[in-house]
Amino acid sequence: MARQSPWWLPRFAGLLLFASLIAGGFGELYVPLRVTVPDDAAATMQRIQSSEMLFRLGFAAYLVEGLCNVVLVFIFYKLLRSIQRDLALLAAFFGLVGIAVFAIAELFYLAPLLLARGDPYLSSFAGEQLNTLALLSLKFYSYACGALMAFGGAGSMVFGYLFFVSGYVPRVLGALLALGGAIFIARNFLLVLAPAYAYDWLFFPMLLAMVGLGAWLLIRGVDEDEWKSQVDGIPLENIQT
Repeated sequence: MARQSPWWLPRFAGLLLFASLIAGGFGELYVPLRVTVPDDAAATMQRIQSSEMLFRLGFAAYLVEGLCNVVLVFIFYKLLRSIQRDLALLAAFFGLVGIAVFAIAELFYLAPLLLARGDPYLSSFAGEQLNTLALLSLKFYSYACGALMAFGGAGSMVFGYLFFVSGYVPRVLGALLALGGAIFIARNFLLVLAPAYAYDWLFFPMLLAMVGLGAWLLIRGVDEDEWKSQVDGIPLENIQT
């Protein structure tokens, strides 16, 4: 007996992909660029103190992004487990580990708020030292995010392969997601072994994959006949449309 149509699931995934992109762009790009002065610790601390709510909103945006990504991993696993359960489970594990290690890195983003408060227990540090610690924490946050992206990249690469072979969406979208994940892994190793070559434009294929896949899932969903064929083990040509 055929199972219930997955009409709502891919569209919810598409919505979450765009929510994750918007929240991530705000929290990981816009806010850090607004508050960080790369070579001036004092100016960075001043911006954090004068834009504290913006800084806090940046972390709140990460929380939205992280929550969206956890649900996305679950939905992708649910959609793709009928293709190859073991690979779908592996991709889910990689995805969740990637989210977890990114969460650890995000704590270093939040740390400067404690330094900016000037509580009495910080009196053993001079003002310049606190400024330097705040900037160092933000730099470490940025470095840690890049140095640990291989886990999320591996999950995206496997999910991309499964989308590619599934027939649920155009193969180019699965290939692009797999390519973006592979480039994430490559950039991670470049950042560790040859930092000068860890170019920011290497993020572009993943951005393109997320926009393309998100738009397709939100507007078109998945090929329901193909999905039913995979889930129920019925040859596609035997499915009544």
